[in-house]
Amino acid sequence: MTVVGMPYKLERLRQGDLGAWPVVGGLVAIAAVFGSLNEHFLSPENLTNLALQMAATGTISLGIIMVLLLGEIDLSAGSVSGLCAVVMTILSVRQGWSPLPAIVVAMAAGAAIGLLHGLMHTRLRMPSFVVTLAGLIGWQGLLLYLLGRGGTINLPFDGFVAGLSDTWLPPWLAWTLVAGLVGAYAAAGVITRRLREAAGLPVTPSHWIALRIGGLAVLLAGAVTVLSADRGVPLLLVIFGALVIGLDLVLRHTAFGRWMYAVGGNAEAARRAGINVTRIRVLAFVLSSTLAAFGGILAAGRLAAVNQNSGGSDILLMAIAAAVIGGTSLFGGRGRTYAALLGILVIQSITNGMLLLNVDSSVRFMVTAAVLALAVAIDSLARKGNAR
Repeated sequence: MTVVGMPYKLERLRQGDLGAWPVVGGLVAIAAVFGSLNEHFLSPENLTNLALQMAATGTISLGIIMVLLLGEIDLSAGSVSGLCAVVMTILSVRQGWSPLPAIVVAMAAGAAIGLLHGLMHTRLRMPSFVVTLAGLIGWQGLLLYLLGRGGTINLPFDGFVAGLSDTWLPPWLAWTLVAGLVGAYAAAGVITRRLREAAGLPVTPSHWIALRIGGLAVLLAGAVTVLSADRGVPLLLVIFGALVIGLDLVLRHTAFGRWMYAVGGNAEAARRAGINVTRIRVLAFVLSSTLAAFGGILAAGRLAAVNQNSGGSDILLMAIAAAVIGGTSLFGGRGRTYAALLGILVIQSITNGMLLLNVDSSVRFMVTAAVLALAVAIDSLARKGNAR
């Protein structure tokens, strides 16, 4: 039996693969700086609002990660999110559909858009940048056409969609969820270690597994304690967290996930290994647009309306920036879904902190740009280190 311990991790650090540590360090620094400048920043009320703000854009960022893993880009995610939210709202409000079928049709529309983008990219050999740039413009135009002259459609405040952003877990359910997550993580770690040990594969030391389990327990317990001091754990955060965990399990423990990383790492080698590269690329665009559609629906529910700005403004840029800042490589083949969670938390924290300090929007944009540039620089250095 071979134990994989700190020497292996130190070797990865020497090669430039810093993992999520720069992002975690950045979050600590952000909390310390803004917490000292404004006492309201770390208050339960503000942290709860922060959790609500990150869910929709973070969900769109999850879709962006799917195409970034292949070394591609999706510039249409913002427009697709707005368009699908409009489709859902028209069916629900104007056509009188039940909310759930309207949501299913809207997400199916997003999947169809992703399929179209994927086929244009793979069959017509069009660069993903051009395909999705055309989508950004075209789907935004269709959104405006569907809205018509009114420009705004309101959702019922007491309806299902709007209620998603105003639903809070009772304390007992929140703590049960924490216990279940920690227990499942611990069981998965132990079972994986035993299976690898039985197969004669390298395993992680028991104390390192225990440390990670303890860290997760402290992190989740702290989050529930802080959020419960205000209104409780928001359902939107639970939905976003479930998407992050579910997609991470798919990417790390299924053949599809391994194929995604293989195609992103070296498409030609993956093709020679028998992987259907075209299918993987198409599925990545389908996932990106489907998640964009769901993110748009969550955003519409939080605003209880859709309008001409749905999916617009800086949503796309923030979603891409969140994926990159969180550690997803622009060159493909490296990244985790947790990048969306960490990245959007960094961006929303910076934005929220500067808004509390009444910092001008010009400064906010420049600070966000600097953080994004730093993340890409770290990614480039990591790539250079791994190439040695």
